[in-house]
Amino acid sequence: MAGLLSGLFGVGGGILVVPALILVLKLDPRRASGTSLGAVLPISISSLLTYWSQDNVDWVMALWLAIGAVMGAVYGTKLIHVLPRKALGYLFATVLFATAVRLYIPTDADGRGEILWVAAVALVIIGFVTGVLAGLLGIGGGVVMVPVMIVAFSELPVVAKGTSAAVILPTSIIGTWRNSLSKNIDHRVAVIVGLAGVPTAIVGGIVADYMSKDVSNALFATLVLIVAARMIRDLRAN
Repeated sequence: MAGLLSGLFGVGGGILVVPALILVLKLDPRRASGTSLGAVLPISISSLLTYWSQDNVDWVMALWLAIGAVMGAVYGTKLIHVLPRKALGYLFATVLFATAVRLYIPTDADGRGEILWVAAVALVIIGFVTGVLAGLLGIGGGVVMVPVMIVAFSELPVVAKGTSAAVILPTSIIGTWRNSLSKNIDHRVAVIVGLAGVPTAIVGGIVADYMSKDVSNALFATLVLIVAARMIRDLRAN
């Protein structure tokens, strides 16, 4: 299922893997998050290769987003004990709900224009914020980056998803490395879950190429709503 999510929407799949590892295998939440990030690695690679084979990756946009996302992911983990996590979480969930509503409205996105220095700086900032939120709240970057690329940069939905998969790859590599150093990963579980997700990630990437823009956006909006609802539930439980 995580592979299918990654292929269809260009997200990591952690929204399914983390709670499953906690509920089924009784892993500690921190270890579950680290293991999930490790499992995302082979899934993201297969998803990215599928999108790339269909020319559905914007490498220039991915580069600027990745620069910010990598820095943000590292910095975000350092802010866990500094920033008010609950207040930030509720604020972010509200933004996700608003984003989902916007995605349900048909768009006329037909591909981005030229990326000038202002747009490049904006993409780095967006990537940085995404990385920080991922480090603080455990939210995958895809649910942020894909809507931003579609709404703010008029990127085609399928290209936005492929680009998101490209950005997730380096962040998952760095995150897996850091979790390995801190012993926050079960390597055997990560390998099993990750390899099981490879075939469905490929299938999802192929299906995404045939989706209409409006159907794609509506399905992604539903995913964003689920993420926001789960975030609020987790914040209320803690």
